[in-house]
Amino acid sequence: MINLLWKQFDKFIKLGANAVKIEGAGSNVITIKHIIDSGIPVMGHIGLTPQSVNSIGGYVLQGKNDKTAHQLILDAKALEDAGCFSIVLEMIPAWLAKEITESVHLPTIGIGAGAYTSGQVLVLHDLLGLSKSFNPKFLKKYLNGYELIKDALNRYDNEVKLKTFPSEKESY
Repeated sequence: MINLLWKQFDKFIKLGANAVKIEGAGSNVITIKHIIDSGIPVMGHIGLTPQSVNSIGGYVLQGKNDKTAHQLILDAKALEDAGCFSIVLEMIPAWLAKEITESVHLPTIGIGAGAYTSGQVLVLHDLLGLSKSFNPKFLKKYLNGYELIKDALNRYDNEVKLKTFPSEKESY
């Protein structure tokens, strides 16, 4: 299994990737350590792990109780010990993100984790509002891209049907 993963990561590096991001801790820590020891930088990712969203019950807040919060702190420390250069903290309470950030000696990047992380990230498509239906509490849409794109496509469709596009201006 590790050889298969190595071959995939090696392809990413050859294509120009500077690092890989791996979701979860637990049993993944051994693999993460091997990847790091092989010379590939790894960013850890805990809290909500989108690749596992169907097995964890959907897009739900993680670390809500003492037991799961404590486990996320242990996971962060395990990722740090494995050699990760940073950790994404996704969809966890702000107080927990602050506690994790204060308990590790590497940058934490928040997405739906409040203001007390080392930095913030939003998915570009979400920030631009390209999805009409994806509206988690942590998301701030800086543009209504969905409506802008829909309007542009409708105008294009209408002009093609009316034969006003392409016009002489857009023709050779």
